[in-house]
Amino acid sequence: MGEIVGAGLLAHVPTIVLPEAGRRELNAGREVSLVPGLRRLRRDVFETLDYDTVVVLDSHWATTVEFVIAAQDRRAGLYTSDELPRGMCRMPYDFPGDPELARATATFADRHGTWITPIDDPCLPVHYATVNLWTYLGQGLPDKRWVSVGVCQTGDAEDHLRLGRALADGIAALPDRKVVLIASGALSHTFWPLRELRDHEASDPVHLRTPAARAADEERIAWFLQGDHARVLRTMPEFAAHRPEAGFGHYLMMAGALGEERLTAPARACSAYENSIGTGQIHLWFDRPAAGWAREGRPVTRSVTRPVTRMEAS
Repeated sequence: MGEIVGAGLLAHVPTIVLPEAGRRELNAGREVSLVPGLRRLRRDVFETLDYDTVVVLDSHWATTVEFVIAAQDRRAGLYTSDELPRGMCRMPYDFPGDPELARATATFADRHGTWITPIDDPCLPVHYATVNLWTYLGQGLPDKRWVSVGVCQTGDAEDHLRLGRALADGIAALPDRKVVLIASGALSHTFWPLRELRDHEASDPVHLRTPAARAADEERIAWFLQGDHARVLRTMPEFAAHRPEAGFGHYLMMAGALGEERLTAPARACSAYENSIGTGQIHLWFDRPAAGWAREGRPVTRSVTRPVTRMEAS
């Protein structure tokens, strides 16, 4: 039976792939903590942990009428961002995919009351929420498979939890598959307006878009460090007021795969909490507890038709 062996809520901001001189120029001469944090994760986790496949829950890939999971045998090319082509330009990527896992996950869509389609089209775009993290964590490890799953912009919190449940079942259905999950995205996610943002490019969280957004982020970081995922999930409506990236769909998919309210794995911070032109960014890593991801007890049962608050996509 396949298993999830590690998970992370990781920042993918464009700053991390700028040359070091450019990062320091934006940050009053100092290195942003996100970059050495990724290097430590590479050394301590991605080069030592026993895993086969990395599944990136990609907050920049927004679908509309279904969840889509990349199902190519291999993805390779040069990536230039349409959002920020000056900073992310002709970045090479080349990694094997895991079509078997993509197809296995899709078979559990009906069981969880959702829609999942594996797509193996070689022309399917890739997004920098995947490429930027692969550059640090996957490049040079040619035997490790990488798969992306998009958020769904018409989906709400419950829909993203359901995707996570189906993903967990898809992983479990494959003999001996060992998978790492990456929820690739930010916490609060409101940018400064264009005419003001160049005054707020430094990483110091004093530059967060609002003090209330910073407080909400720091509150949830504390809960993650304590392993209190239930509280994070219970307070999603309050957090929505601070516009988490993709409605926090990347985290919700991860939580759905790991046990939701029963998930008690504490995070370890692999970077400082930082600003990126108004948004809240941090690397948090969740090691699998010896007793498993979720505490004992019955999972929360949700009706397929229960109304829930719609998430706002980034």
